[in-house]
Amino acid sequence: MEIAAEGADDVTLVDDAGRPVGRRARATVHDRATPLHLAFSCYLLRHDGQLLLTRRALSKPTWPGVWTNSFCGHPRPGEDVTDAVGRYAAKELGVAVSHLTCVLPDFRYRAVDASGVVENEICPVFVARTKDEPVPDPTEVVELRWVTVEQVRDVVERMPFLVSPWMSLQMPRLREHLHQPSAAEEVAAP
Repeated sequence: MEIAAEGADDVTLVDDAGRPVGRRARATVHDRATPLHLAFSCYLLRHDGQLLLTRRALSKPTWPGVWTNSFCGHPRPGEDVTDAVGRYAAKELGVAVSHLTCVLPDFRYRAVDASGVVENEICPVFVARTKDEPVPDPTEVVELRWVTVEQVRDVVERMPFLVSPWMSLQMPRLREHLHQPSAAEEVAAP
């Protein structure tokens, strides 16, 4: 769905049931009283089963410089979440995604960073694959690494303070969804 330029950088405010109740400019939504809004998280796997972790740019208003999942974002009002995932993958990492699957459709969290800024999101979690090598937008990602799922799980279990709070909450629930693709799955990839 194509979104008009007006409000193109708005986020969708939602009620406790996830129903849209309004919109607000993305640049103004995150503060000490962030309203509940719609977002998403995505974990990218490559052909060898390694998972892409990114370190958030130091200029990010929430959790700057923190390691997190591959990428996150906010669907625009009226935009399908899967379209938003593809848009953010291209914009933030310069990659195309395939095998996009929503694995935690009802994930929700609220967290407060060290500066007092609040994240308050209904945030469906996706797993996808890519064959592309990322070329990150430096205003979004300061560093990235391909790592094994086991390495990520170990960090989250032993040192959750090193990663974003949403990733720390999501990883224990993703165990069966993050696996090395089988040969048949790779053959089927577009």
